[in-house]
Amino acid sequence: MIRWYHAIFSAYGFWLPNDPRGSWSDFVHAYELYRYGGSATTVSGKRSYANDPHDAQKRLETKQHLKYPPARFDEAGRGSIASGFAMACSEFGFQLYACAIGYDHVHIVTSRAPERSIEQVVSVLKARATRQMNRDQTNPMLQFSDGGVTPTPWGKGCWSVFIRDDVQLQNAIAYVERHPMKEGLAPQHWDFVHPPE
Repeated sequence: MIRWYHAIFSAYGFWLPNDPRGSWSDFVHAYELYRYGGSATTVSGKRSYANDPHDAQKRLETKQHLKYPPARFDEAGRGSIASGFAMACSEFGFQLYACAIGYDHVHIVTSRAPERSIEQVVSVLKARATRQMNRDQTNPMLQFSDGGVTPTPWGKGCWSVFIRDDVQLQNAIAYVERHPMKEGLAPQHWDFVHPPE
């Protein structure tokens, strides 16, 4: 039985739908991305594909054809994202056991919510984080606003790993807690993250 999730969701432009390592997408909506990177590279496995060998040059060249440059979250932006997550946890009762907010993607470990899918939980987290970034003027996509409409700083969807037992849960928490240091960031301690009971 699925009791928890380790979910990863990315900033706009971080992981393309036709990434050579695979993606959770089944369609490439932007013609320019399709033209230079090919069709979607759907995978069904639940393991990480981040370190798989691939044509990195092709991946980077395809990113040059995005409509906007890839979004990057600076320190102020990460703080705004954390405030948005705290708001979502307070409003909806989400229980987060670990959270790492990086330059271009986020890791969380969360309990399963019977009334919501993990995709819905992530959607709420993104929405509250975006609202807070807009309030704080830390949204990296604000410079591309047109007529009061700002492009989303987030990629579509999320990637999630099912967690079924306490050993898997502790391993996922430890992985997420270590993740900021892999990006050269300081350890992160957020008020909305609480250890499992």
